[in-house]
Amino acid sequence: MGVTNTRVLWGVGTARTVRVHWALAELGLQYRTVPTQARTPAMQEEAFQRVSPQGKIPVLEDGALVLSESPAIVTYLAERYSSADNRLIPESVLDRARYFEWLSFISMELDATSIYVLRRHVGLPQIYGDAPNASAVARDYFARMIGSAVTRLSKEGPYLLGQQFSGVDILMTSCLDIAERYDLTVPEPFKHYRERVAQRPAYAAAIAANKPQ
Repeated sequence: MGVTNTRVLWGVGTARTVRVHWALAELGLQYRTVPTQARTPAMQEEAFQRVSPQGKIPVLEDGALVLSESPAIVTYLAERYSSADNRLIPESVLDRARYFEWLSFISMELDATSIYVLRRHVGLPQIYGDAPNASAVARDYFARMIGSAVTRLSKEGPYLLGQQFSGVDILMTSCLDIAERYDLTVPEPFKHYRERVAQRPAYAAAIAANKPQ
């Protein structure tokens, strides 16, 4: 894959940055990576503060657009660069409604409410403190939420929206990758789902692109 100076992705090394590398790979888009890592001095540099005053990765520059938040970036790329034979977001109103339903569920119920609590208090207790009660509740909540979603897995295809791979598969798989890291309870149907999705060539390309140098 070539590089371009007009499309720049800031960030490597996290589950959120890998989502954007993956979407770019799926769409075959050229881009340049600035390998900024979380909680490093690079985040204090003027160039990074210009694109991310909140000090978070990933950030995408696409021409004049500067965009943060991985679900927003993945969806933007899907909206702008999908083609007839390679779509990361559905065209129909009903299918798009399902896309955004999954997007909200993954971002809020799995990621923000459960995984991010564990990321802070299990993965980074030296920064955010040890909170065993909060961590236990987060584990239980994740198990209940992912369990409730089993019946929503499509019976019509291998992906969340059936036959069409989309941006929400990127988001869900990244959450399941983290769930494995923290030994969270994942139902068998979602384990099989993750195995299927992780076989996509763009997934491997994204994992490689996301590794810190």
